[in-house]
Amino acid sequence: MAIPFLQVARVGAYIARKHLSGQKRYPLALMLEPLFRCNLACSGCGKIDYPDPILNQRLSVQECLEAVDECGAPVVSIAGGEPLLHKDMPEIVRGIIARKRFVYLCTNALLMEKKIDQYEPSPYFVWSIHLDGDREMHDHSVNQEGVYDRCVEAIRMAKERGFRVNINCTLFNDAKPDRVAKFFDSVKAMGVDGITVSPGYAYERAPDQQHFLHRGKTKQLFRDILSRGNAGKNWAFSQSTMFLDFLAGNQTYKCTPWGNPARTVFGWQRPCYLVGEGYVKTFKELMEDTNWDAYGVGNYEKCANCMVHSGFEATAVADTFAHPIKALGVSLRGVKTDGPMAPDIPLDKQRPAEYVFSRHVEIKLAEIGNLKKAQGSRAEAVQAAQVH
Repeated sequence: MAIPFLQVARVGAYIARKHLSGQKRYPLALMLEPLFRCNLACSGCGKIDYPDPILNQRLSVQECLEAVDECGAPVVSIAGGEPLLHKDMPEIVRGIIARKRFVYLCTNALLMEKKIDQYEPSPYFVWSIHLDGDREMHDHSVNQEGVYDRCVEAIRMAKERGFRVNINCTLFNDAKPDRVAKFFDSVKAMGVDGITVSPGYAYERAPDQQHFLHRGKTKQLFRDILSRGNAGKNWAFSQSTMFLDFLAGNQTYKCTPWGNPARTVFGWQRPCYLVGEGYVKTFKELMEDTNWDAYGVGNYEKCANCMVHSGFEATAVADTFAHPIKALGVSLRGVKTDGPMAPDIPLDKQRPAEYVFSRHVEIKLAEIGNLKKAQGSRAEAVQAAQVH
């Protein structure tokens, strides 16, 4: 089973409490980004081209744990950048586990051999290793040869030590269904516990824009892949069956961006993990002051082609909870991979994109500069006092 029973039970109980309390908007997984710095330069990444003063920023242990407490989501996905570059990451992970939250530590695996002794197996902890396909596919995706082999070795090492291990796989428009299916077979043979799969999202500043998927291409691609795996039942996905059904074009879902809120070095990112159009200091501000209706497919041009798990997994989980018989049917039969697709959301009334990324960078750089000035002034005052 890709998702352990303990996690299913605790997350299910959390969702039930939210429904019984009448709360319509609540987080399912916190996307925690304690840093943007990375030791790779992937073509599809929009996080690594910040100026050095921002890449040098780190959320402290206290800031990370405060975000976990403030948000209250039962699952925490720690991403970046490369989280293993953060010297306090083991302490952050221990603090989250102590709160009985499920931690998915996302990594490109290049530092795992060096760092793995700092972590212990736990039912609340999963290594989530970035692996975008077979050797040629993955090394091309990360722009560096030999990374795939190091990922495979890291998976072997982690499994031998008793850790749960997932892979997170992003697919682009050059993905070949037969090849992806064979890759999923190989991952199964490695003993990986689960696969998180998602279509690539067109980050505003990602260096390679031409290979991101459009919604129609996404649906057909996932139909073609899942049809080669017994309607997807051959592989253990760490996602809901209804999300996979959505990827294959069988469900018409609107995104629920509050389901996967993001806390980064900028603050709480508005409106979602993938679209940064404003930042606030508290989770309460994010939930209460964001104009959620201004975003999502059909509402905003930037969202038009998004089918990413961070936007739609929470929607699929809510649908599973609301319609368990329908979800059970899909789970038993597998994802439908032929026939008519569900109608898509029309785009004729969406508002045009606003490109505001650079303004947020300028604000953060000014904050960093002002902090350094203040620290310099305090240091000069201390020196002056010592002289006198």
